[in-house]
Amino acid sequence: MPIALPLRRLWTLDKFAYSLRVFIAFSGALALSAFQGDVGLVIPLFLGIIACALSETDDSWQGRLQALAVTLVCFASASFIVQWLFSWPWMFALGLGVSAFTLIMLGAIGQRYATIASGTLILSIYSMINIEQHGGVDADVASRQLLLLGGAAWYGLISVIWCALFSRQPVKQSMARVYKTLGEFLILKSALFEPVRGVDVEARRVALARQNGQVVAALNQAKEMIFRRLEGQRGSAKLNRYLRIYFIAQDIHERASSTHYPYSALTEAFFHHDVLFRCQRLLDQQGRACRQLAKSLLLNRPFDHELSEQALMDLRASIDNLRDRGRPEWRALIRPLNALADNLATLEGQIASAHNPDASDDRRDNALFDRSPGSLKEAWNRVRLNLTLGSPTFRHAVRLSTALMAGYALLQWLDPEQGFWILLTTLFVCRPNFATTRRFLSQRILGTVLGLTAGWASISLFPQPGIQSLIAVAAGVCFFANRERHYVIATASITLLVLCSFNQVGDGFDLIWPRLFDTLIGALIAGLAVFFILPDWQGRRLYREAAKVLASHRCYLDEIVHQYEQGKQDDLAYRLARRNAHNADAALSTLLTNILHEPGHYRKQDADSGLRFLVLSNTLLSHLSALGAHRHRLAEGEDDAALMPQARHISDLLAAMTAELHGRRSITPVVEPVNELLAALDEPASLDEEQNAATLYRPIQSQLKLIAEQLVPLSESAQRLVQAKPSNTQAAKVFAMDSE
Repeated sequence: MPIALPLRRLWTLDKFAYSLRVFIAFSGALALSAFQGDVGLVIPLFLGIIACALSETDDSWQGRLQALAVTLVCFASASFIVQWLFSWPWMFALGLGVSAFTLIMLGAIGQRYATIASGTLILSIYSMINIEQHGGVDADVASRQLLLLGGAAWYGLISVIWCALFSRQPVKQSMARVYKTLGEFLILKSALFEPVRGVDVEARRVALARQNGQVVAALNQAKEMIFRRLEGQRGSAKLNRYLRIYFIAQDIHERASSTHYPYSALTEAFFHHDVLFRCQRLLDQQGRACRQLAKSLLLNRPFDHELSEQALMDLRASIDNLRDRGRPEWRALIRPLNALADNLATLEGQIASAHNPDASDDRRDNALFDRSPGSLKEAWNRVRLNLTLGSPTFRHAVRLSTALMAGYALLQWLDPEQGFWILLTTLFVCRPNFATTRRFLSQRILGTVLGLTAGWASISLFPQPGIQSLIAVAAGVCFFANRERHYVIATASITLLVLCSFNQVGDGFDLIWPRLFDTLIGALIAGLAVFFILPDWQGRRLYREAAKVLASHRCYLDEIVHQYEQGKQDDLAYRLARRNAHNADAALSTLLTNILHEPGHYRKQDADSGLRFLVLSNTLLSHLSALGAHRHRLAEGEDDAALMPQARHISDLLAAMTAELHGRRSITPVVEPVNELLAALDEPASLDEEQNAATLYRPIQSQLKLIAEQLVPLSESAQRLVQAKPSNTQAAKVFAMDSE
């Protein structure tokens, strides 16, 4: 038991299985070279393994087998072209540029194709290194290139077998990640209920919006994993169970995102009462329960969730105490507090149901939206639509292909030893935007320096080839374990692997200075390319991203209205509209993060206006979530049925604002139509309602009013977005530091 538990926890780490596959592949390559007595086999085999592992897609074993076949065909084609053109430098440069542009554009089809295209580019440069290492094209070049493909096929075989044996482990890990991020979201949300004056509520809203982006990313990843494994396996009971857990997470996210009343007003009214503290405590407990559920999923343990019945009872008692006091200024707030308590109670039930998803309603629509192209025509249309200067994919393709050709020309001019590392550094560092490129550039240089230092120490202290081979394997595993979260460590590891591997067939000390020199040149080329070649300054498209946010929010509202008219149903159309709204909100948050890492001179938008718009749009989304949480079919004679025209009016105002913002035209003031809308929403539907207006709370009416009240500040913020104003304010600096 003392040994089994740590191993079990190690198995739950998402990078452990990935690293273990790489370890098996590297060990097999090392064993083959030892068996053949040819240490020179290690380098091409290792390079092929690395390229294939970087091209690995998340699929079922059948999908992974198909992706592997495509990957090997691409690898073989790239290797053959490199071998064929290597002796004609200028033809080679032209082929390099065309190939890089084509492969990057193929990434517009989907993430799977982008991953394979990126791996093919990496293997192309590995092929150049493999040829250069032996002085150019000779009689044995074909066999050495086949070793690259052999290493790739060897890792691919391990990957396919692993997917067949442990197909659901990645799904389990992704669902655990969803509930962990949901738990963090709920804990951050609970801070909004803290009745403390002088708190920067807007900063907390921004932090919540950024965490919402992480929840959305985790949900999207989980959905893709489940969808790829459900293809042809709809009858799998375990996969269907994970699908139900995923749908429950979506429902929890909608409830957690909802806002039933402005928290600042509640804080001001109940500053001297404990009701908001009880709300905060309950929401914090639910966040911790979600984190505990994540651990239970990973460890296959029962979810021992102690229902917060006492906390709910205490909250209800606190609300009853407020009502019994009968203070006039509190009457209008008692019903919103009850709605808040009802929402927390429903949220509690959803968290508890995640432990036993099989008991949930099976009548829901279980369809998932397939974002992959359905035909070659659709795939081509995706590429064709991106063949424009306005496409970030097209700009990155032009930028990277030009940078690689410039690097190759410089390589031919300087004729440095091991010069193809220049191209490899440029490929890894040059990213689609300046902020990401700057981060990878500095981390790549620092990691290279650390790796060269560690490599010099390793080959000095351990001259034995066997020990150096073991160090190379350990470094390779470390690279794959850290390449996504700790790029400095990953770069240092891969540099250490290179030094220890190349020292087996030559003098590793002679590689230290050329590798550092090449890294600096490659990083400089990448930095200059992203700065001067079709620079994709994020501020230039901030207004367009803001318009997408408003458009997605409007579609979400339309689906909610449709549900009130036709009846509540968690069908694909509703879930897709809800997910698109959250995706747009998360994309805007990411865009603002990138803007705030760009040079101040190129911040074409006022950063404070962008942050203000993010807070307002996130608040609007929270009110839409609350409106969606209460959805049910309205009877013809029901009072709330008369509110649907006002909801459509809000949708029309959002549509007009979206069109003006997307066209970068002056935003039409909405003060008058909003005032008319609020007046219509304030009108009582009946005499009884007029008599009980002080105490009657109608969730639909209340949420529509709160949504309408957001339109004027949203229009004012949108107006500022269409005006280019550089900003370097303290608030922007703080947000930039927090996003590191």
